Amino acid sequence: MADPSNKSIARSLGEFFGHIIHGVKTDPSKRVVRKETEFAEQPVPGGKVVLRRTTIEEVEFKPGAAPPGGEPRPEGPSGEQS
Repeated sequence: MADPSNKSIARSLGEFFGHIIHGVKTDPSKRVVRKETEFAEQPVPGGKVVLRRTTIEEVEFKPGAAPPGGEPRPEGPSGEQS
């Protein structure tokens, strides 16, 4: 990977617009608070078995509900959140 201080202008612009596009595509009504993965390998007579458990905690804001520490969000013209 390139040295961070030696980035070309094209790479910097690509990273910038990549972050912008990611922000536009992200649903603001959901936010992952914590993602936890447990991993274990267990021997069985035929080889090894991988046991994996993933727990994802999310926060979802319902339309018209007040986010923590704020006022209710106004609804758009079609009844959707803006």
